[in-house]
Amino acid sequence: MQPFFSRRSLLRLALAQAGAVTLAGCSSAIGALDSSSTPAATGDSSPTGARGGPVVYAVTTRAPVNGASERPWFGSARSGGTRAVAVRFDPPPEGFFDRIGATLTGDWHINAVEPLGNNDPVAALTLAAAGRDVLIYVHGYNQSFEQAAIDAAELSRAIGFSGATVGFSWPSKEGLLDYGYDRESALWSRDAFQDLLEALVRNAMIGRVHIVAHSMGTLLTLETLRQLWAVSGSPDVAARFGAIVLASPDIDVDLFATSVRRIGPLAKHITVISSVNDRALAVSSRLAGGVSRVGAADRAVLEPLGVRIADASEYGWGIIRHDLFLSNKDVRGVIKRAVERKTWD
Repeated sequence: MQPFFSRRSLLRLALAQAGAVTLAGCSSAIGALDSSSTPAATGDSSPTGARGGPVVYAVTTRAPVNGASERPWFGSARSGGTRAVAVRFDPPPEGFFDRIGATLTGDWHINAVEPLGNNDPVAALTLAAAGRDVLIYVHGYNQSFEQAAIDAAELSRAIGFSGATVGFSWPSKEGLLDYGYDRESALWSRDAFQDLLEALVRNAMIGRVHIVAHSMGTLLTLETLRQLWAVSGSPDVAARFGAIVLASPDIDVDLFATSVRRIGPLAKHITVISSVNDRALAVSSRLAGGVSRVGAADRAVLEPLGVRIADASEYGWGIIRHDLFLSNKDVRGVIKRAVERKTWD
C-alpha cells in the first residue's frame, strides 16, 4: 500500500501552490521553454471507452496477478507473453478544492483494466489506435504497473496529447534495492518493445509514433531502437517516428554515444532532458562503477552527438530532482513542443 503522503504528492501540492519557475539554460536547438501549455483530458475514441473517464492503453511483459482482474493487475514477474490492455480511469476532479485534495491522495484512480484481444494483443492495440498519432510512455526503475499507467495518463493530459496514449510496462520489482533485477528485466523486454514499435510504424492507419521514456526506460528504448534500425532501418521507417524524448536517461554515456551512432536518422528525433544535480542518477553512476549517466552529464559531452538537449540543472528544488518531466510544467513544455514538431532534419 502506498503512503498517504508520497514524495511525488507533496511535490505536486507545493508546485500547485508556488507555481512554476522558468527553466534556464535550454539548448538553442529547442528554444525558450514553454510555460503556457494547457492540460487536456486524455482522449479515447475506442467503442468500449464509454465510462466517462480518460483511458490509456498498456502493453506489458509483466506476468498477470489473479488473471489481471483486480489490483495490482500485473506484478514484477516476467511473463511468457506480451499482453495489451485498456486502462480506464475515473474522471479527474474539477473543482479547486477537489484538485487540492486529489493532489494529496493521487489525481488518478483506475476504474478498470480490460484485455485487448487474446490471440494477437499488439494487433488489437494497433486497431484501437488506428487513425491517430500514438504517444508511448516507457517507465523507469522501481515502478508498479499502476503507477506507470497513471504517469502515462498524467503526461498525456499535461501536454494536451489528442492521440492514443500507450504505456509500455516492463517487469520492475518495485524495490529500491532491486536495481539489478530491473535493469535485466528492462533489457529482457527489448524484443517485445520492438514488436510493438514495428507493428505501429508499419501500419499505414497509424500516424506518427512518439516515445517518452524515463530513467531506466530510456535504456530499454535506445537499445530497442538500435535493434529495430539494424533489422529494418530505412528512411521510411524513420519518417514514421516523431519525438523520442529521453527524460533523465539512466544510460552509460559511452553506451549512449555508440548507440546514437547506430540508429541513423532516428538520432535526430532524440531530445535529452538532463540535470547535472540529479541525485538518483548519481547513485546509478556509483552502481555502474563510476561511469557518468547521460541524464546527469554536462551538455558539452552530449552536444557533439547531434541530439537536442534541455538542461534542467537550474530548475526546481528538492533532493532527488529525477522526475521533473512530470512535476514541472516548463519541462513538460519541452515534451509538448517536441511532440508537435513537424520536421526532423
